[in-house]
Amino acid sequence: MFKHTFAAGLLALSITAHAHAGEVGKTSVTVYKTPWCGCCQVWTDAIEAAGYTVAVHDVEDLSAIKKQAGVPDDMQACHTAVIGEDRKYILEGHVPIEAIGKLMSERPDIRGISVPGMPEGSLGMGYDPSAKYTVYALGNKPSDQPEPFMTTGE
Repeated sequence: MFKHTFAAGLLALSITAHAHAGEVGKTSVTVYKTPWCGCCQVWTDAIEAAGYTVAVHDVEDLSAIKKQAGVPDDMQACHTAVIGEDRKYILEGHVPIEAIGKLMSERPDIRGISVPGMPEGSLGMGYDPSAKYTVYALGNKPSDQPEPFMTTGE
């Protein structure tokens, strides 16, 4: 179980997940995005099309959400999502579906995963399955340095 300050804050924002990890079609993803970001909507639609149950919260300013989630400045992107049941994970930015599947099947002891910025070819950014970019693992402590979780396009 997560024992991080962000978990209580995010739970207070009514984040829920209703199924066992890895059961696509039953796993809930809660997305926090700005109402005017088209690429965030494309990513959200793709996650839903992949079979996840998606709840969207449009927020004018995501800085408080990112701070609560403990997303380092250099790992931030245009939207933040949460996935999971008993153990919740942060999905920061244009995380590919394959990385989400890996996260939910392996259930590593990390806070979440991030695709910083808005890499061309990532999911929501002109998706190209051969695009190469790194998905980073966010450690449990804010002082933990992000580490590569997987690389796409290989």
